[in-house]
Amino acid sequence: MRINIPIQGRRHAAVLFSLLFTLALLTGCKSITAGQPAGPAQNPVSDRSLRLKGTTEAIHSRSILAPMLSGQQMASLTVTKLMPAGSKVKRGDLLVEFDRQTQMRDFLDKQAEYEKYAGQVVAEQAKETAARAKDETELHQAESDFKGAELEMKRQELLSRIDVEKAQQTLEQAKANFEQLKETFDLKRSAARASIRMLEIQRDRSQRTMRNAQNNADLMQIRAPLDGVVVLNMVWKQGSMGEAQEGDQLRAGMPLMEVVDPSLMQVHVQVNQEDVLSLQVGQAAKVRLDAYPELVFDGKLEQIAPVARGGDFSAKVKNFAAVFSVQGSDARLMPDLSAAVDVQPSVNQRVASAQR
Repeated sequence: MRINIPIQGRRHAAVLFSLLFTLALLTGCKSITAGQPAGPAQNPVSDRSLRLKGTTEAIHSRSILAPMLSGQQMASLTVTKLMPAGSKVKRGDLLVEFDRQTQMRDFLDKQAEYEKYAGQVVAEQAKETAARAKDETELHQAESDFKGAELEMKRQELLSRIDVEKAQQTLEQAKANFEQLKETFDLKRSAARASIRMLEIQRDRSQRTMRNAQNNADLMQIRAPLDGVVVLNMVWKQGSMGEAQEGDQLRAGMPLMEVVDPSLMQVHVQVNQEDVLSLQVGQAAKVRLDAYPELVFDGKLEQIAPVARGGDFSAKVKNFAAVFSVQGSDARLMPDLSAAVDVQPSVNQRVASAQR
């Protein structure tokens, strides 16, 4: 049976249905939000650690260079002895030795040359001493003759005219002889000093060359400047890169090895300008080596560079250099290893992150 509802009744029913639906919707929303705290929404606190990549390096290390020889232009030096890589050395131990034959031969040659010139200097000095004594005797004799001739001229009233003329002539000759001897005496001394000085210069030059050769021979032996471990560098030799070996010829001044103290190591990293705000000096970290993943060391941020430098790919992106110290040691912890540094945010940084 079909029931006819008036139009006005239909309108009242539609309004009632809308009110009931709105009330049910409001009740559902309150039940959903009842378990949530009132107030503005907050970002969750992130405990994600910051990972930085860097390279290990020794705090105490000394680079060993092929010696630079004084007074010589040598293209290469031949290695005769070399401490193997990884060897533990004490201060004063022999690290590397180069061929010293050329230096020793030069030393012996210059030593003989020095002794020759030194003997010539002594001989010339003795010769000059004898010549000076002889010239001084002749000069004194000429002076006596000159004074005697002057006394003789004072007796001219008692002499005849012929004797006076003879005495005058003798006086002039004695005077000329005396003055000439005085002049030549000074010239002979100057010439003798110049001759001796030339020999002394040659002697001193030979002596310097001899000492340079001796010092160069001593430089051919390089000893450890500190206690540590030997690390061989990659060098250019015979058209390729490789570690130095006995028998190789190296250029003077080439860095061929390092002596490092493995007990004190650090990691040098580059920090992005966005990440540097989350770091502070003294912050703890964990250091891992890419070559040895099982090794984990405690670390601490020691310093951050105050000035940034441009990035490798964009000048707008800046990087800050930072240094983390490594606590502990291991035989495998050596310089120039790729390392990862994980830094945990501090409590203050977590609070600041939560407030953002």
